[in-house]
Amino acid sequence: METLKKIAEALRNNDFFYILTHIYPDGDTLGSAYSLCAALQKLGKHVKVLTDVNCPSKFDFLKNNIKEEDFNPKYIISVDIAEKTLIPSNLKKFENSINLCLDHHIKSTINADITYIDHTAAANCEIMYYLIKEMNVAIDSNIASCLYTGISTDTGCFKYSNTTSKSHFIVSELLKYKFPMDTINENLFIKKSKKKIETEKILNKNLEFSFNNKCAITYITTDEMKSINIGENELDGIASLPISIENVDIGITMREKSCGEYKISVRTSNKINANDFCKNFSGGGHSRAAGFSSFESIFKIKEKIKNILTLKFGW
Repeated sequence: METLKKIAEALRNNDFFYILTHIYPDGDTLGSAYSLCAALQKLGKHVKVLTDVNCPSKFDFLKNNIKEEDFNPKYIISVDIAEKTLIPSNLKKFENSINLCLDHHIKSTINADITYIDHTAAANCEIMYYLIKEMNVAIDSNIASCLYTGISTDTGCFKYSNTTSKSHFIVSELLKYKFPMDTINENLFIKKSKKKIETEKILNKNLEFSFNNKCAITYITTDEMKSINIGENELDGIASLPISIENVDIGITMREKSCGEYKISVRTSNKINANDFCKNFSGGGHSRAAGFSSFESIFKIKEKIKNILTLKFGW
């Protein structure tokens, strides 16, 4: 695997970059993309961030001071994308042309000329921090905002077990650049739209417990989303609802997509490895947060989940 020093050199020696982000973009993929974009533009490079058509507007501030331009790409970078299935449909044409993959998941199935993975990083933006330093680009308040967004969202505002001393060290360094951390925290972790509250009401209504309350499963269908006029891009954060319940060791949230497919998000306590669990369904992710997809019915998905829990843990 190439070092960040070698990667920084490759970036300095190339130009006309497209940066790809994953489907249902979150703070880490977007923070990674826009921080790297800003850093490369500081070097005089031509750079464009490409996102899913469904990109939450609450992350628009990450584009501050980003120069928008059109050009034909000569170098494709993917950030925080562990699998080809996580590349948005509008970006699929680039999936076999990726030059550089930067990721922090345990395993990547992205085919790239250069792959850099640090699965010890709590967020992909931790990798970006060190890469930007290797590029000898001065961090400013906008880059700091992007990096903080990625680290804070992937650590649950530093509540999750993936938070490390390195996470806190990087943020302590970023705070030197006087970015609006309080405003970012309020918008990302405190404020909720009325539609988000209505979504949580549906998830609570559909919630069911099993195995002596150690497993909590909920779901939301496309019809239910239409009833409150909420889009798929406004559902970030709902995966944490079941695992936030006392004594639950595995919390599962299923959301139906417009094509009839279900996106299943798995969150676990330290008693269960979410990545290992999702491998049973050809999915994966992190030790406490992972996922998979299925075109089967809610009933079938629930049945298979319960069978695996019984088989693996004797529940």
